Amino acid sequence: MKPSRINKALKAAGSMAMLLLALLVTNPAAAQDRTITLDEALKLGIENSKTLKLSQSRIDQAVSQYQQAKDRSLPTASASFGYNRAQIPANKLNLGEESLSLPTSANAYLGTLSLSQPIWQGNKLKYARESTTLLTEVARLDAVNDKDQIAYSIINAYYNLYKVLQSKKVVDQNLITIDAQIKQAQRFFDQGIVTKNDVLRFQLQRSNIELNGIDLENNRRIINYNMDILLGLPEGTQLTIAQITEADHSAAPLTAYLDTAMSNRAEFQQFDLRTRIAETNIKSVKANTSPTLSASASAYYVGIAANPIPKTGNFITPISAGLTLGWNFGTLWTNKNKVNEAKLQREEVIINKGIATDNIKNEVNQSYQNYKAALDKITLLQTSINQAQENNRILENKYRSNISTATDRADAQTLLYQAQINLELAKADAGLAYYTLLKSTGKLNK
Repeated sequence: MKPSRINKALKAAGSMAMLLLALLVTNPAAAQDRTITLDEALKLGIENSKTLKLSQSRIDQAVSQYQQAKDRSLPTASASFGYNRAQIPANKLNLGEESLSLPTSANAYLGTLSLSQPIWQGNKLKYARESTTLLTEVARLDAVNDKDQIAYSIINAYYNLYKVLQSKKVVDQNLITIDAQIKQAQRFFDQGIVTKNDVLRFQLQRSNIELNGIDLENNRRIINYNMDILLGLPEGTQLTIAQITEADHSAAPLTAYLDTAMSNRAEFQQFDLRTRIAETNIKSVKANTSPTLSASASAYYVGIAANPIPKTGNFITPISAGLTLGWNFGTLWTNKNKVNEAKLQREEVIINKGIATDNIKNEVNQSYQNYKAALDKITLLQTSINQAQENNRILENKYRSNISTATDRADAQTLLYQAQINLELAKADAGLAYYTLLKSTGKLNK
């Protein structure tokens, strides 16, 4: 390509890059800068999480259901009071020589008051309370899982923003370096040492770096906005991530993480609770075949006078109390399939626990291997950066001595630039992999 065409292409690319950068510039008046640590982000995110508020609402509902189960063991009571008026148009009865005359109208009042208390129902009320108590514990463990997921989402966003910000730093550093090289190449061109193409290659490399910076800024804006929403911050807050050091954690043997997961994952505690719930349900279904015993007491007021509270002799007040023993013995042959269904539900819980155990072991192993690989990658990249820096230094000296070409010089700089980006990203990936491993063992919030 001719130098003039290359120059035109570079000018066009440069103009587009500057335009896009101008469009992406944040309004200083609307933005609020804030440097945030991971602990601060977790605290804000958990305090402002709508999901955790919903989890607390579910716990409150489970507690309410437990209280309702307790209420079912209390006596039931009812009271009523009614008025009746009778009109008797034909009010005379002839009984042979005798006759009976009735009043043309009559008033009557009837009041009732009753109490009933179950004494024995095969422990069904006891099983209902046990079941709702266990369901409340399950709801609390659901909240623990929700909190872990919220915390992990915050950590994930935190590290993604860190990766973008670190990459932008590398871009800025490389722009400074490439500007110095452009000035030097221009000076060599003026002295007739290098050609115009050598200068244009550095300018083209600078445009590519600028375009990469535009992509990074776009990603930063998206992640930053999402984090503002997640943490409950004003939407214009521009976040800066404090330096992270979590990648320095050494990895323990895999068996240690597996044992930790078996002890701490909320899912295992939930399955144990659900197994107990299923066993309680079996007992409750079996209790259908048990006789029932209840006590009751009733009082009546029957008034036949016009006055609802008449004088003595114009009303009666029968009072009754008793015990009722009942037995629906037909359940002896109609209840057995319900018991079998309850046992199958318990078996399903046990099978699901086995499936969850396998899945959690796989999750822990995958997280462990990813973390180990991330640590190994950091070690390798640190070595590659040392090599890229030495290679860049050698080619820079050769280029100044007019021994190597501008292409070789640009390639060396690109390799160093890429190695720097890869190292920063690997450090962030290792930090995130560490927290992913903690999450898989149930120790993220402990």
